[in-house]
Amino acid sequence: MARESNTRIDKWLWAIRVFKTRTEAADACRKGWVKVNGVVVKPSRDLKLNDVVSIRKSPVVYSFRVLAIVGNRQPAKLVENFAENLTLPEELEKLTMNSITITLQRDRGTGRPTKKDRRDIDKLTNDSED
Repeated sequence: MARESNTRIDKWLWAIRVFKTRTEAADACRKGWVKVNGVVVKPSRDLKLNDVVSIRKSPVVYSFRVLAIVGNRQPAKLVENFAENLTLPEELEKLTMNSITITLQRDRGTGRPTKKDRRDIDKLTNDSED
């Protein structure tokens, strides 16, 4: 376990497997989706121990406490040594709610939906969102 004295937020998010690439982590910082102690940060922001990092990955806002500074990608089993997951259970429930959404199934070989079918589908999906 190579522990460093300081590391960039984008590198740390990549190292603890929140994002698949550093580019994705840096883009999330630039878009304002990453906050450290409640403040929107740039990708170059250095982390400190016990900082609370919040990441908005639609529809959930994940929160982590920095337990250790690391710059190299870590195995998934060791992530808990570097970050404490503080994500609220209500936020995690949003993930299950998305999987319960209405799915429309069309028989194979029926072709594309007609205009009437499309209007019915739109009406059904718009009613479920309200």
